[in-house]
Amino acid sequence: MATDIKDTVLPVEATAVMGLLPARPRLLALGEPTHGEDALLDLRNELFRQLVEQEGYRTIAIESDCMLGLVVDDYVTTGTGTLEEVMEHGFSHGWGASAANRELVRWMRAHNDGRPAPERLRFAGFDGPLEITGAASPRQALTALHGCLAARVDADLLPCTAETLDRLLGADDRWTNPAAMTDPAESVGQSADARELRLLADDLVALLDEQTPHIIAATSRDDWDRARLCGRTATGLLRYHFWMADTSPSRMTRLVGLRDSMMAANLLALAERDPALIHAHNGHLQRDKSSMRMGGRPVEWWGAGALVNSRLGDGYAFVATALGTIRHQGVDTPPTDTVEGHLYALPEDRCVVDAHRLAADLGDTQPAPRVSPYFGYAPLDPAHLAGYDGIVYVKDVPQS
Repeated sequence: MATDIKDTVLPVEATAVMGLLPARPRLLALGEPTHGEDALLDLRNELFRQLVEQEGYRTIAIESDCMLGLVVDDYVTTGTGTLEEVMEHGFSHGWGASAANRELVRWMRAHNDGRPAPERLRFAGFDGPLEITGAASPRQALTALHGCLAARVDADLLPCTAETLDRLLGADDRWTNPAAMTDPAESVGQSADARELRLLADDLVALLDEQTPHIIAATSRDDWDRARLCGRTATGLLRYHFWMADTSPSRMTRLVGLRDSMMAANLLALAERDPALIHAHNGHLQRDKSSMRMGGRPVEWWGAGALVNSRLGDGYAFVATALGTIRHQGVDTPPTDTVEGHLYALPEDRCVVDAHRLAADLGDTQPAPRVSPYFGYAPLDPAHLAGYDGIVYVKDVPQS
């Protein structure tokens, strides 16, 4: 079997990845099966540099808070703030502590220095302001959207005043209460104030849509894009909080689905701009339905990649990353009958594999699913091979 797989092996280079695709996609998604390993992020950085220099890509988007990502984008495009401030305040999920993320931001700023705006690289977070322990207050997004409109349209067109929003929002800590993730009764998402805020947010987004030509003429397309991002985030967060207060058995399925729906909306907005490299967990980017166990129950939902793929077709491509070992996390040599085991037999330390050829070579021999001893690592599902455009394989992941 290893002899057949060798025919599909390519170097880990942008040209090799692009050669697997029918055309340059608007969104090229690179997945990873585990978080927090700088070796994988270094590889991502390397591919992004090549995509910029060889394929005309201008944006990178990562699985981080979309509102915080604006801080990073301001820095890499115009030099606003300092690198230290950006790494501390521009990332969620602890990603700012990553040396590889720091190098990405430093390189992007250096690349942009002295270049005209149309040639500058852009950074985006495409996750909602969500953590596993809860969701942010909608205050930042909602007040920013209101402020954009209040400065540029007649006051009598606004559905409410800033003071009304402030009163209905109340203290931020009632929205961010971590107890609400496990106890719906602790959530304010279905309170009278929250219900009114959902209506007002909807009206503000509608007003922004109605005033699009004026807003772009009075500011810029970038400012209008940011206002749209604030609108998507405000309505998405209010919807997420509403379902945090739900008591039905489908509560968690609804929440994980809403998160990926927010991700997909942000990715589709990026696709309207320059071609972008997207980096996140394989589970968010795959074309097949995503699944996991939460609280002992199986949960299935359509991830961001599946949602975007259904809209963009060939404009979306997905390359999964597969790993051999992560020994510092107890993940040792993979069994030979798994996808990772077949790839581990290759002499290359890292390579790009044509997933369609690999699936054809395997034929009716369905590889066994690999079982991970480490909760933070999700092996490839062999049933999903046909949904990958390629696989980036890393044989051994060293400790960061």
